[in-house]
Amino acid sequence: MIKMILFRKFRVLILMVFLVACTMHIMIDLLPKLEKRAAGPETGNGGCQCTHNPSEEAGSWGKQRARSVAEPGWPNKHTLRILQDFSNEPSSNLTSHSLEKIPAAGERAESFKRMKQYDGAADNQKPLIRDASRGKNVAAPGIFRLPSLFEHPLYKTDLPTLTDDDTLFNVNTDIRLYPKAAGNQEWHNEANVEEEEYPPTGEVTAESYPNWLRFHIGINRYELYSRHNPVLDSLLKDLVTQRITSVVMKSGGTQLKLIMTFHNYGQALFKPMKQTREQETPPDFFYFSDLERHNAEIAAFHLDRILDFRRVPPVAGRLVNMTREIRDVTRDKKLWRTFFISPANNICFYGECSYYCSTEHALCGKPDQIEGSLAAFLPDLALAKRKTWRNPWRRSYHKRKKAEWEVDPDYCDEVKQTPPYDRGSRLLDIMDMTIFDFLMGNMDRHHYETFDKFGNETFIIHLDNGRGFGKHSHDELSILVPLSQCCRVRKSTHLRLQLLAKEEYQLSRLMEESLLRDRLHPVLIQPHLEAMDRRLRLVLQVLAVCVEKEGYSNVVEVDDHHWAREARGGRDTATHRNPGHR
Repeated sequence: MIKMILFRKFRVLILMVFLVACTMHIMIDLLPKLEKRAAGPETGNGGCQCTHNPSEEAGSWGKQRARSVAEPGWPNKHTLRILQDFSNEPSSNLTSHSLEKIPAAGERAESFKRMKQYDGAADNQKPLIRDASRGKNVAAPGIFRLPSLFEHPLYKTDLPTLTDDDTLFNVNTDIRLYPKAAGNQEWHNEANVEEEEYPPTGEVTAESYPNWLRFHIGINRYELYSRHNPVLDSLLKDLVTQRITSVVMKSGGTQLKLIMTFHNYGQALFKPMKQTREQETPPDFFYFSDLERHNAEIAAFHLDRILDFRRVPPVAGRLVNMTREIRDVTRDKKLWRTFFISPANNICFYGECSYYCSTEHALCGKPDQIEGSLAAFLPDLALAKRKTWRNPWRRSYHKRKKAEWEVDPDYCDEVKQTPPYDRGSRLLDIMDMTIFDFLMGNMDRHHYETFDKFGNETFIIHLDNGRGFGKHSHDELSILVPLSQCCRVRKSTHLRLQLLAKEEYQLSRLMEESLLRDRLHPVLIQPHLEAMDRRLRLVLQVLAVCVEKEGYSNVVEVDDHHWAREARGGRDTATHRNPGHR
């Protein structure tokens, strides 16, 4: 009998605790509405976030959530724990070279002028520099080297005539597979709404497509984009100016990346700023635990273009408002739940990923502005399949084990006998990628991709370059092992490297000039630019040793796109070697 009474009392106690908890949750749900009602209509903005400052942000959080709580699919509990999280380093996104810092009065006008110059870059197609009359940033004589470089004969070679088999899409048929292209031609080009014109017959031309789609159409067997494609500058401008309508976390990967969708239906991969430009990778860090850098993605695109590879998708830097352009537009509940306000009244978030996604490694704005890189998406895999290949010189990604190529000096001989490296241009592509990575100091090249439509007779895509430019005081010579083992290089690559080593076309100055176009200029600090010149000399030294050892004709190969003729049913054109070539 006593046990029954105790059991009933226990049940009553549990019920009371449950009722108290429900009451607290109801009160918490009503709290934002009460705050909004208490603010009254006299505020005049109805919770609008047109302007932000640290003192207003904390108070407006509840109002903004009240608007969103009625939308389907959102969490229906406004947890106070969001306001109680703390960031380890709320100022970790600041750098002396960051646009997030408020410029002094004398520099503000220069920064604004540089932004206006960038907006006109697509039309003028001229490198941007600050006003020399200011005295502070006087341009050195002959700084406009890029136009001269791109007019050099080495940068004006012609491609073979393209057939339907050489283009990724057929404009008249394949492009209709794009759902937006097929059903809606109102691309919402916000920059030129009044200037948009459509053919009177109602027929759709390629010029009426948005820039991201025109970029996709231009991809062919030999390149992601042509040298003087006017769409490129327009696409870079879109990455910076297009309104962001949706944000979700990218699945997979070790660090946080966001997929951003724009008002014109284009998409880009956003990598937020995690380190200042001056921070070097600590010497005790393994390459696979290093932080990815947004400025490395930007600089890699410009370096790839200067080397004339054109295998990196377009990338631009952008200053993103974390409140309006990420938190308020995301439908990713997991991402939304990681937003919080730091003790310094800055907006922070950390998302979900394998590494560095925690409160201790949160990304914080000032108060809600954060730098990041935006890389234009390649065509959807459902429309243009890509094949992923394991890099033959992939590292072990182990703290103690070494990869086979690190212990076998004859490793390249085995690679040369293995498809697809035994014929065509694939091995030469690997050498190009090796040089590209060494100039950046990128040790994290474990895989690469190609477009499936073109088989093995096509270029390799240089994706995911965020671990480049981590060290400027150290040259990782192990990155050059494929080049020193195989002693093979394209003639065009070799000639361009020699050109970029000359004073007239110095690589560091060309990079500095090219990066002036980016909204987040300066993208690289001077020591990183100087390191590229030093590494370029090391590459040429390795090739000089190869030529001395094996002969010029056995090392330097003419790249006449003979493998393209093979792809179209021509004669057998496996990579030619002289009899003495190993």
